[in-house]
Amino acid sequence: MEYILYSLLAYLLGSIPSGLIVGKVGYGVDIRDHGSGNLGGTNTFRVLGIKAGLLVTTADILKGTLAAALPFFLGADVITLVVGIFAVIGHMYPLFAGFKGGKAVATSGGVILGVNPIIFFILLLSFFIILYISKYVSLSSMITGLVGIVATVIVKDYGLTIVVSVFTIFVIYRHRSNIKRIMNKTEPKITWM
Repeated sequence: MEYILYSLLAYLLGSIPSGLIVGKVGYGVDIRDHGSGNLGGTNTFRVLGIKAGLLVTTADILKGTLAAALPFFLGADVITLVVGIFAVIGHMYPLFAGFKGGKAVATSGGVILGVNPIIFFILLLSFFIILYISKYVSLSSMITGLVGIVATVIVKDYGLTIVVSVFTIFVIYRHRSNIKRIMNKTEPKITWM
């Protein structure tokens, strides 16, 4: 019963549509009507700018971190990583935004931050190195997931390996259209100032 309760709480937490809230409250804009139509941080950066993008990305990370911490805060003996998965599902398919959400990257990172901060910072560094080289946010996100699998195997945290593998599958699945655009050389690249 505890698993069901805390997984449901994590899903509802993950369902909070940060991009939609920031767009509508701060800018009077429904982010779903612009850019890629995605509710995540990348689309927010492109449509609303750096300040809004950072705010949404931070909020999405914290959703995952808080979900991973729910069992600790509430004194429940449940598997933190399993609860965290439900927050990521909530982010991808949010109850409060018509089940059309983000691509699982930031919230997955937030869960990892709540469980193993060292792995999180390795992945964060990896993401920015790959982004600097490729200029593709989508490609950087997918490759970082694969780096996460390798990193967790190296530190022999096999429970985290399984969950990071699930997150990576989510991320790659949610980036299907991006993969096609990368192959067709039509995927937008970021520009470094």
